[in-house]
Amino acid sequence: MDDVYKFDEEYRDSIATVDAQGKRIWVFPKKPKGRFHTQRVVVAIILLAILFGLPFIKVDGDPIMLIDVFERKFIILGVHLWPQDFHIVALSMISLVVFVVLFTVIYGRVWCGWACPQTIFMEMVFRKIEYWIEGDATKQRKLNQAPWTGDKLVKKGVKHLVFIAISLLISHTFLSYIIGVDKLWEIVSRPPTENLLGFIALMVFTGIFYLVFAFLREQICIAVCPYGRLQGVFLGNNSIAVMYDWLRGEPRGRMKKGTLQEGNGHCIDCKMCVYVCPTGIDIRNGTQLECVNCTACIDACDEVMDKIEKPRGLIKYASYAGIKEGNHKLFTSRVYAYTAVLTLLVAVVAVMLFTRTDVEAVILKVPGQVYQEQPNDRISNLYNIQFINKTNKELPLKLKVVDIPNAEVKRVGGEP
Repeated sequence: MDDVYKFDEEYRDSIATVDAQGKRIWVFPKKPKGRFHTQRVVVAIILLAILFGLPFIKVDGDPIMLIDVFERKFIILGVHLWPQDFHIVALSMISLVVFVVLFTVIYGRVWCGWACPQTIFMEMVFRKIEYWIEGDATKQRKLNQAPWTGDKLVKKGVKHLVFIAISLLISHTFLSYIIGVDKLWEIVSRPPTENLLGFIALMVFTGIFYLVFAFLREQICIAVCPYGRLQGVFLGNNSIAVMYDWLRGEPRGRMKKGTLQEGNGHCIDCKMCVYVCPTGIDIRNGTQLECVNCTACIDACDEVMDKIEKPRGLIKYASYAGIKEGNHKLFTSRVYAYTAVLTLLVAVVAVMLFTRTDVEAVILKVPGQVYQEQPNDRISNLYNIQFINKTNKELPLKLKVVDIPNAEVKRVGGEP
């Protein structure tokens, strides 16, 4: 940061969820609330509705989204893609990689905090259920430390049963994107012995989801997710992230008799930003790989600022360079330029998807055959023609030769 305040550098040598002996430190984040949290709840509801509802939406009898790797059949927003469309898939993947890099360079980990399935399910589904059954952070911590009584057994048992049920729902939903909701219903409505392999796969994925959301939790973002580990490469001084305004907040100091002490900054060291963090970090130490930009610390700090009658924004969306230089303008010309590039990439991929032809033809001259002279000064050639129908319905086809007067096409052999 700056030389204005000397930070404790210990956090750079270890992560907040592991102690000096290498043992897991369980995180009990305080229940978040505030304007950003409310907005994230709305976004989460919309995204969850799309995730669970999309498999039931059909276009011409086929699901609007299907990733059938077994039959090499893919449907993206109603557009059928086959192995012959691999070039579109390849270009789309390249565009996606460029999009991810540029998006992260500018907007940081906005994806992680607002749209990542791991964050949405963990913070907006499983964590909410935990708050509902076990209470806020303090009650959860006491319950974990308490001996096994009937009350603890009931609360823990109910919570994990609900977790397993939701994990089962998630695994079925993801399978519906692979085989379609109709085939999924056939599997579910029949005894497991009739499709033992599919049943085992469902149970395995259910177990994985349960393990992730009940036990691994924030460790997925901290140590497992490759995108999270790449933040040190992608992020720069101008990247937008959840930042602590150290120029305004330092030096920290407790309030005395309800007032800030002369010479102290606006940070009263209440540690509310630490208590609500789902990865257990102190955002005041600067940008860290563990931060998923969930904005919980922003809401917590804003609430404290309101109470001590200071302006909001001690913790906010900003860039390191913006805070250091005193420029708090979030959307700069650079941001607009990169956003334009991102929009162009999305447009290119969309045009590629929706302008592809429904029929592809492969025309090859029969090997070893030469042209033949026919009566009336006519010449014939023999070709193999293969048509690939990329839709799910029959299409009328007509062969004709253009730009050659009186030319005609005759079918030789094959099925009528």
